Amino acid sequence: MNERELITKAKDGDDTAFEQLVRSYEKKVYATAYRYMGSEQDALDVSQDVFIRVFRFIKSFNEESSFSTWIYRITVNVCKDYIKKRQQRSELPLEVVMGEDEDDIFVNEISDSTYDPAEVFERAELSREIRKGIEELPDNYREIIIMRDLSDLSYEEIADALSIEIGTVKSRLARAREKLRKKLLQNGNKLPISRSKS
Repeated sequence: MNERELITKAKDGDDTAFEQLVRSYEKKVYATAYRYMGSEQDALDVSQDVFIRVFRFIKSFNEESSFSTWIYRITVNVCKDYIKKRQQRSELPLEVVMGEDEDDIFVNEISDSTYDPAEVFERAELSREIRKGIEELPDNYREIIIMRDLSDLSYEEIADALSIEIGTVKSRLARAREKLRKKLLQNGNKLPISRSKS
């Protein structure tokens, strides 16, 4: 049974079809929530809330956008709600790496392939500065970096999820990256050189 058929059955109240949809998206929802929240427990709470909302509102899903984008939009909104309620924001457990081009920035997981105490310390310090910088960005800039550079969504998916034009996505992302870059450089960070993604 394909996804469209599962959605149709879930709209008609088929619990088995809905459970299959949940299994298909639970890892992606959790991963997105974790990148926003920086906490396993918060990510689990967000995931549970997301699927409660999906269950409640699936009949209103009009299929004009993809189901994955619809779920992502719900996840982002739930994360925003949780963040507003939290007094202290958690750190994002990822390293953002600057590219050769000043307009590029992307995310790599911290590598354990070699152990150089000085390098590990420098990377850890930069990682903390980057997480702090992302957290200090205005909401619209922070979410665009999370969507593109942490969750690896396409410009089209981001535009759909935020209900904005692709051109707006690109210009907002460029401004967000530049603000983050300036924060890091102003704090005296030496940014590593790495190949950028498109």
